[in-house]
Amino acid sequence: MQKQLSEKRGFANNPIVRAIGLQRIVVVLAVILEAVLFSILSPAFRQYATVVSIQDYSYYITFMAIGVTFCLISGGNDLSVGTGMICYALAGGFLIQHMGWPVWAGMLATIAIGLCFGVVNGAMVAIMNLPPFIATLCTMLITRGLGSIITGGMSVAWPSRNSPDGWFRSLFKIINSGKIIPVGFIIVIVFIILMSIVLNKTRVGRYIIAIGSNKEAARLSGVNVIKYQMMAYIISGFFAGLAGIAYAATFSSSVAPGTGPGLELDAIGGAIIGGTSMTGGQGSVIGTLLGVFVMSLLKTGLPYIGLQANWQQIITALVLIGAIYIDVLKNKKTA
Repeated sequence: MQKQLSEKRGFANNPIVRAIGLQRIVVVLAVILEAVLFSILSPAFRQYATVVSIQDYSYYITFMAIGVTFCLISGGNDLSVGTGMICYALAGGFLIQHMGWPVWAGMLATIAIGLCFGVVNGAMVAIMNLPPFIATLCTMLITRGLGSIITGGMSVAWPSRNSPDGWFRSLFKIINSGKIIPVGFIIVIVFIILMSIVLNKTRVGRYIIAIGSNKEAARLSGVNVIKYQMMAYIISGFFAGLAGIAYAATFSSSVAPGTGPGLELDAIGGAIIGGTSMTGGQGSVIGTLLGVFVMSLLKTGLPYIGLQANWQQIITALVLIGAIYIDVLKNKKTA
C-alpha cells in the first residue's frame, strides 16, 4: 500500500506532469476517451462533418467560458452569459436587419452591449456587494426579457453567407468548393493566448487571482478590490458579446429569443472541468479550453448514440457534478 502511494505521488511530482498540470492531463484523456467511445458506438460520428459541428459549438462556448473563468477566479460567477449572448446577438442582428446598420457596426454594437452589461454586473457585485449568484441571476432574467422586447418576440437573421454582407461568417467557417474549413479555431487560439497572458502576466490578472484567494488580504495589501472585481465582469461581458457574434456566424438559422437559458452551464462547466475553482483564486484559460472540448464533444456526440435532449441534459449535469466534487476534494487537501 505504501509503495502504491509512493508511485502515485511520484507520478504527480514528475516534472513533465507538474509543468502540464495533472488535471489538464486528465481532461485531455477524457476528451480522447469521449472521442473513442462515440466513434465505437456510432460509425456516423466518424465523419469530417462531426469535427465541424464540434468546432461550431466550441467557438461560442469557449468565448463565454473565458469570461466566466475570470469571474470564478475572482470568487464570483456569471450566470448571465447564456441569455446575454443571445440578447446581444439579437440586438446586433436587429440593428443590421431592421435599422440598416452595416455588419461591422452591428458586430461592434453586440460587443458594446455585452460590455455594458458586464459593467452592470460588476457594479452590483463590487460596489453594491450583492452576491454574484443573485446579481447575475437578475441580469440573466433581464437579458432574457430584453432580447424579446427588442425584436418584438421575433427571431432575427444575420446576413446569410451568400449575401454581400455575409463576409463575417467566413471569420469562423470558410466554404470552398463545398468543403467546410473551420478557421474560427485560429481566432479562439489567439484569444486563449492573449487572455492567458492577461491572467498570468499582468496586474489585472494577478489582482483578480489575489481577490479570489483572499479578498480582505488583497484589500489590506493595497489592491483596489472594486476596480479589479469589476474588471472580471467587464471581461465576461466582452466575451459574451463576442460569443454572440460567433453564435450568429456559425449557425445559419435565425437567432431566436428565449434560447439562452442553460447555455451558461456549458461555459461554467467547461471552466470548472478545466480546473478553475468554484471558490476562487485558481484557474487557467488553457484548462478552460480543454474543459470546453469535453462539453462540446458531449453536445455533439450524445445525439449520435440516440440520446434525447433530456438525457443529454442529465449526463451533462452529472459530468458537472463530478467536476465540482473534484474541486471540493482539491480544496480540502489544500486547506
